[in-house]
Amino acid sequence: MEKRIFRSPFFSVNPKAYLFGNELVDLAIEADRLATAYDIDVFFTGQLIDLPAVKANTKNLIVTAQHMDYLRPGRGMGSVLPEALVEAEVQAVSLNHVEKPLSLNVLASTIERANEVGLITIVCADSAKEVAAVAQLKPDVIVCEQRKLIGTGVTTDEEYMTVTTKIVRSVDKNIKVVQAAGIKNGDDVYRLIKNGSDGTGSSSGIALNPSRNAILKEMILGLVRARDQR
Repeated sequence: MEKRIFRSPFFSVNPKAYLFGNELVDLAIEADRLATAYDIDVFFTGQLIDLPAVKANTKNLIVTAQHMDYLRPGRGMGSVLPEALVEAEVQAVSLNHVEKPLSLNVLASTIERANEVGLITIVCADSAKEVAAVAQLKPDVIVCEQRKLIGTGVTTDEEYMTVTTKIVRSVDKNIKVVQAAGIKNGDDVYRLIKNGSDGTGSSSGIALNPSRNAILKEMILGLVRARDQR
């Protein structure tokens, strides 16, 4: 399978394990509507069991798995098989999140397998040192996200953004750089995109908001505003 082409700036909706079933699908339908209305690419993750329903009820989302293993068809009880994701029409995979960390060797093997089957690789990294190491593995996207800020509502400072983006660009200008962590509103999204991030996204900032659809629209409008000013 050929990897899907995606454009910058893009947005990522990552409900982790906060949402599942009908609630997750409802949010995906709204994300798809907004992606279409504002002509942007939106990555959307979910529990593995829910991804086929997300795919069936949307048209333009880049359906994304929250994890994948590097095994091949055969033994591997409890593992996430790359070929099975492709068969379910998943188009991308998130790797090395702080809640699902991988060693550098395992990460390298997993990125290689994702490339073999045509999945976009989105890899999280914390420190400047980790960002530099991950960049050497040439994923499609690196999410520069300080662990200490995840879920806090406090966003990344400009020094961290500048340093980590420069590191990635020095290794490979084709790697997309995402600045994230602590995104809570449209102004946060606007600031990050204006400062040169190829994309951003939110997890608990959307999933735990009592008005999920409204805050999702606000965030996407922040991205669109920054995009249109480029």
